Amino acid sequence: MTQRRKDPGSRQQDVAAYLMQVGTASAQDLADRFDVSLVTAHRDLDELARRGLVRKFHGGVTAQPSSVFESNVAYRRQLAVEAKREIARAAVTLIEPGMSVLFDDSTTTLELAELAADIDPLTVITNFAPIVSLLQGRRNVRLIALGGEYNESHDSFLGAPCHAAARSLHADLGFFSFAGVADGGVYHQEQEIVVTKRALLAVPGRRVLLVDHGKLGRTALHRVAELPEFERLVTDSGADPAAVGELTDGRVTVTVAAG
Repeated sequence: MTQRRKDPGSRQQDVAAYLMQVGTASAQDLADRFDVSLVTAHRDLDELARRGLVRKFHGGVTAQPSSVFESNVAYRRQLAVEAKREIARAAVTLIEPGMSVLFDDSTTTLELAELAADIDPLTVITNFAPIVSLLQGRRNVRLIALGGEYNESHDSFLGAPCHAAARSLHADLGFFSFAGVADGGVYHQEQEIVVTKRALLAVPGRRVLLVDHGKLGRTALHRVAELPEFERLVTDSGADPAAVGELTDGRVTVTVAAG
């Protein structure tokens, strides 16, 4: 009996899920795996690239980031998981009951939000859909979701409505993550995300930077903010303390989480 072929939308979801697992593949690899022509494979990849889920390059496609492309949130959630958990365990000690706290749209802040979810009481401000889903309905959490235009690749809300909402709020403490930290500043690849992060940076009175050791020393297309704008940088045990000290040059307190 001949296996019924999936419709293009379902097949593209399968292709995207596969690329989130393997990171990089060629169009021919995908054509063979999903039993479609090379033309169809390229058509699927063009659609996934249009939606910002993957990045095409000569000879293949990848879910991995570059200096101008930020990976899809599903792919990022699989990366440096233990490092993010270490960072979250160190950072949650900065949150006290009764605080208002902002979490940006990063997978590292999602790990932190999971640990902070039981702090009672707590006011949380975020534009990240997974954090909204995590905290909605919790009696101890006053949840303020920053609306805007939904971005599928980042699973967050961006744009002018988000910025306007952010301007009307103030938080005690804010947690942020970026694609890279180097040369006294923080970096991100995509302009739309950069504009939103800058709007969110104005919300909290105190800002904390959360970055795993793989992002230290890395740059991207856009320089978003300067290190002195953050009172503390929290990284994981894989970071070399001496290298972190040179990177921050005494301009921000550094916490290297215990392994």
